[in-house]
Amino acid sequence: MGFDIDNYFAEKSDGNALLFYKGDINPDLINHVLDTVEEKLIKVNENSKLRKKVYNVLVESLQNLYHHVERVPEEFEDQSSEKFGILSVNKVTDGYKIMTGNFVRNDLALSLRERLQKINQSSHEEITELYKYILNHQRISSKGGGGLGLVDIARKTGNKLDYSFKDYNEEFCFFFLNILVGEKTDSN
Repeated sequence: MGFDIDNYFAEKSDGNALLFYKGDINPDLINHVLDTVEEKLIKVNENSKLRKKVYNVLVESLQNLYHHVERVPEEFEDQSSEKFGILSVNKVTDGYKIMTGNFVRNDLALSLRERLQKINQSSHEEITELYKYILNHQRISSKGGGGLGLVDIARKTGNKLDYSFKDYNEEFCFFFLNILVGEKTDSN
């Protein structure tokens, strides 16, 4: 068996946690998380522009988790989750960090890594053009998306996507995505 997911996630977490969740990703959970984070952002009197940006990036992140998560490996401790994922939203000095994690089959990890590298190597203008191109030309995949999620996150935050793939076993790796939603981003 591979590395310890909880320890890795804890090491990467910084700032003050608004929300932490680990378990089954389903539509009811998504609605609950969105409502909870929105209420907490209103309660701390976060400015509306940043609040909206956090909410929008959180929607994309949760949709990615829901649509692209794999069934858990047989030896993983949580066999009750049909779609296991991990999520945290933390207040940091320059905004909010949204961290997600989920299992990815090793045979799909390479293409995901290549897409992330392409996004990170692109300028903000290139990201915007890629977003428009996908909107106008991409077909909806069997998992429900057209490949827009990660591009839209990069477009809305104006930041590079911080990610890692950790080997879990021969069939799976665990994919972490760490997104900074800052106050000083240039997005549409």
